[in-house]
Amino acid sequence: MRAWPLSIALLASACTGPATQTAAVPPLAPAGAWRTDLGPTAPIERDWWRAFGDPELIRLVERALANNTDLGIAAARVRDARAQELAARAQLLPTLDLSGGFAHSRSVNAFGRPSVQTALQPQFVASYEVDLFGRLEDQVAAARSGVSASQAARDAAALGVASATASGYVTLLALDARLQITRETLTARDEAMRIARSRAREGYSPILEQRQAEAEYEATAQLIPQLQLAIARQEDALSLLTGDTAHRIARGVAFNVLREPAIPEGLPSDLLRRRPDVAQAEYQLAATDASLSAARKRFLPQLRLSGSAGAAISTLLADPIAIWSLGGSVLAPLFEGDRLRAQAESAAAQRDVAAFTYRRTALTAFREVEDNLAAVQRLSQQLDHLQAQRAALAEGLRLATNRYRAGYSTYLEQLDAQRGLLSAELSLIQTRADELAARIALYQAMGGGWQAPG
Repeated sequence: MRAWPLSIALLASACTGPATQTAAVPPLAPAGAWRTDLGPTAPIERDWWRAFGDPELIRLVERALANNTDLGIAAARVRDARAQELAARAQLLPTLDLSGGFAHSRSVNAFGRPSVQTALQPQFVASYEVDLFGRLEDQVAAARSGVSASQAARDAAALGVASATASGYVTLLALDARLQITRETLTARDEAMRIARSRAREGYSPILEQRQAEAEYEATAQLIPQLQLAIARQEDALSLLTGDTAHRIARGVAFNVLREPAIPEGLPSDLLRRRPDVAQAEYQLAATDASLSAARKRFLPQLRLSGSAGAAISTLLADPIAIWSLGGSVLAPLFEGDRLRAQAESAAAQRDVAAFTYRRTALTAFREVEDNLAAVQRLSQQLDHLQAQRAALAEGLRLATNRYRAGYSTYLEQLDAQRGLLSAELSLIQTRADELAARIALYQAMGGGWQAPG
């Protein structure tokens, strides 16, 4: 019996596979602080979209999280990963099968006498693979990390759906505001066109001013169908996010009443623990490490034990006969045509892919936070200048209108003032929408209040 462990050890040393090289991925060193000054900050809540103060936005995001089809797909992948982990764990346990044979026959013995026999042979068969070198445990570890990766992927998808829904709703309100401004401008230009026609009819101004007023009216009018089309498409996109057919989206507060959520707090060193996509990449790296270890151990011997017990029952026998067997086998790979080597190289390559993917995901996370912090800051500064410009243009239009009506200036002066004010008001709405979208993207980049389970 002492020769048995020695034989296993000799086989293990003889069957150890070749060394498999993996890439050296540089470690990440987060900065001590963000490049952009955060200013006042607040903790991130899991339901951060409530900070906008719009009940319809809250309901829309919650409906998207409940019904979005991408989240349904992600949940099914979690279920599949759990089933694969269960299958991997099952390899650590013995298998037990029940078999039974039945026969009814008539035969002739050596003396030429016929005999009729009814025979039954029930049997229990058990088999078990001894995990000598931990290959099966490595497969279980890989499957367990796969479950964690799929759960993190589901959480990342949920964060993305919430962000897309909130951003889409803000865009929808901004389009509503642009449409309202355009209609108000169209009303003003309709009045200007009426005055220009009256002045031309009375001979106080040339027909050119009338044509200019009519052209400017039509130029403003053609903006309305464009905005209505954009609103319809935005509603359709939000309907899809909520897992529904295209329909009108209810509005809550007006665009200019939306609250601006505070900048979320956090340091660069905390970011890698707060983003589900980074956690997913980390779990996938752990899974490929375990899979590579299992692939290397396939070069080592495998020990399988088997046993069976049953009975032989026949009408030719006075009593049933018990039958049983016990055995074991050692399978040591000697020549596999480079199949095992190819599997190990493939596992090593997948591990390298996962390592570089993790690094890229982490670097992307840092960049997204920096980009959106800068966007919030710079767009806020741009908003201040646009508001000042709008106030100046509104006063200029008032003066130009008074001068034109009093006959001190041509219609072209008022026309230029109208164009400038409309452009500034539309730019003001778009810039505020961009600034709110940057805040939403910042919450997503900061992890949206996500925490790793356990």
